[in-house]
Amino acid sequence: MDKKVRVRFAPSPTGGLHLGGVRTVLYNYLFARHHGGDFVLRIEDTDQTRFVEGAEQYILDCLKWCGISPDESPEKGGPYAPYKQSERKHIYYQYAQQLIDSGHAYYAFDTPEDLDKMRKEKIDSAYSNAQYDVTTRYQMRNSISLPAEETVKLLAAGIPYVIRIKMPENETIKLHDMIRGEVSFDSKLVDDKVLLKADGMPTYHLAVVVDDYLMKITHAFRGEEWLPSAPVHILLWKYLGWKEHMPEWAHLPLILKPDGNGKLSKRDGDRLGFPVFAMNWTDPRTGETTGGFKEMGFLPEAFINMLAMLGWNAGTEQELFSIEELIEKFDIGRVHKAGAKFDFEKAKWFNHQYIQHTNNAKLVTLVRPYIEAQGVTPTDEKLELVIGLVKDRCTLLPDFWAQGHFLFTTPKDIDTTPITDKWNDTKKQFFENWVAALDSLVEWNHDNLEQSFNEQAVQTGLKKGDVMLPLRIMLVGGKYGPGVFAIAEVIGKEETIKRIAAHI
Repeated sequence: MDKKVRVRFAPSPTGGLHLGGVRTVLYNYLFARHHGGDFVLRIEDTDQTRFVEGAEQYILDCLKWCGISPDESPEKGGPYAPYKQSERKHIYYQYAQQLIDSGHAYYAFDTPEDLDKMRKEKIDSAYSNAQYDVTTRYQMRNSISLPAEETVKLLAAGIPYVIRIKMPENETIKLHDMIRGEVSFDSKLVDDKVLLKADGMPTYHLAVVVDDYLMKITHAFRGEEWLPSAPVHILLWKYLGWKEHMPEWAHLPLILKPDGNGKLSKRDGDRLGFPVFAMNWTDPRTGETTGGFKEMGFLPEAFINMLAMLGWNAGTEQELFSIEELIEKFDIGRVHKAGAKFDFEKAKWFNHQYIQHTNNAKLVTLVRPYIEAQGVTPTDEKLELVIGLVKDRCTLLPDFWAQGHFLFTTPKDIDTTPITDKWNDTKKQFFENWVAALDSLVEWNHDNLEQSFNEQAVQTGLKKGDVMLPLRIMLVGGKYGPGVFAIAEVIGKEETIKRIAAHI
């Protein structure tokens, strides 16, 4: 590429970060890193009515957990600071005024009541689109429909107004999309979007174009839900005289519900029992907490790998990629046009794979919070031993407690049902004799325990298989868990003897 790649992720701080938003971040980040470019985080907080306290920090925390570090951001700064649109308010008015002076925008003095009346009349007239556009602007109170002198008077009197773009009446607006190819729009179907609000703040439409220009953004990747707004943005680049600086566009496919029927929403996650946010989000207005992938027990590397594959592939059968491999192989041209169905079972598969491939010592740090939440504080050495025993059974980080709780605490619930019918005095005698032998066992390890067990079985006249299940139930509480002698080695001599003695 001739010029340095610069991409941006520009979220609004309005709540939890949906996995679709994280995927947009990821594709921007991978593209920038692949081309040796810059990744910019810009906070688009121009709509103060939707601003939610704590949401900006939450976004920063999510990116940090995912291992995605912006080159420029409100936190880090950079050559084009500030990176929060609310702190750039003074910049936008001049460009809105430039559009008015060139005849590409106009003042609109309509009250909320005026707008409601227009929409109602259009709906009653069987119009499919009740919007402020080429068909209605001449019936409204604006600088197009009003005499020039009246507009001057209204402005001088301080009457509140917004500035709207003047969409052309019959024009085909074309966009080359890096994923979809050429996309065309009929200008008469697009409404005259507000560019500057009555409070002086820009809307997304004006701010995104101005900021992308001033920050020298070369590529703009965003969700396909923004495609209907694209003609407004293309015209703004043209009307402001910046068309040759317009970034290349890519509108990413939606992440769909598991059945493929519509965009995946928070409600779907609640209904089907899986998260759709990267991390837990607590709404400060309602106190409601929505679960996230992090707290459910996903590793960030697995989460990122899973998201990368939701709508993209490398053209091979490979599914597991390190972040370095993703950077090396990422090609925006291989992003699919069609939406990608979210499959939670596949997401868990990714996490299981990453747990298996993660060093046990590293897992100690990740697993510890879930163990300590149960009131247990093991040493790192003990926890690493447990992780090694049960990790192949674990899909999510909380599974380490579910699969290994008996290695930390004596089981409270013992299900003896599977062995009750076959229990007899001979087996009771076996365990009494073996407990006595264990008490004098010098080296407490897996191999010695198994050898002692086998010898005692022979002496008692039993097959090893006759007493293996009773031993497991005494130590674990049920028919599950890793090898029984490995369990006994980890819990130690005293605890092993105590658990057996309690049941014979």
